Amino acid sequence: MANFNELSENGYLVSTDTSELDIPMIHKYLSQESYWAKNIPFEVVERSIANSFCFGVYHYEKQIGFARLLTDKATFAYLADVFILEEHRGKGLSKWLLSIIHSHPDMQGLRRWMLGTRDAHRLYAQFGWVPLPEEIVPRFMQLHNPDVYNP
Repeated sequence: MANFNELSENGYLVSTDTSELDIPMIHKYLSQESYWAKNIPFEVVERSIANSFCFGVYHYEKQIGFARLLTDKATFAYLADVFILEEHRGKGLSKWLLSIIHSHPDMQGLRRWMLGTRDAHRLYAQFGWVPLPEEIVPRFMQLHNPDVYNP
């Protein structure tokens, strides 16, 4: 694949051009439909996008999906906010998006990728993702504020 900034197939396009992102649509999905970012403020979504490596999914120029990586592009990446709008699901777009993310030249040779998911384990397993082994779990810690977006 020659150009990793934009890849298209069957009227769909994946792009890493952040100037094309529909931030109000992303915010609406994350704040109203996602289970992981309910009530997230618009400004927080803007800041998260500005400081991440983002992938937009488009159908004839209308954004219908999104994913972002928090990464140093050398050793580590955390995959976050992955979604395809309901009306475009069931067409293999999540798999296509993940294959593009995983094969992106800037994402090669990383020592560790991480993500959190409640319900998409089977999707990610197709790309080699596995739950953290029990012996590794004690090494990881978190500082978690689940109510940060709730007034």
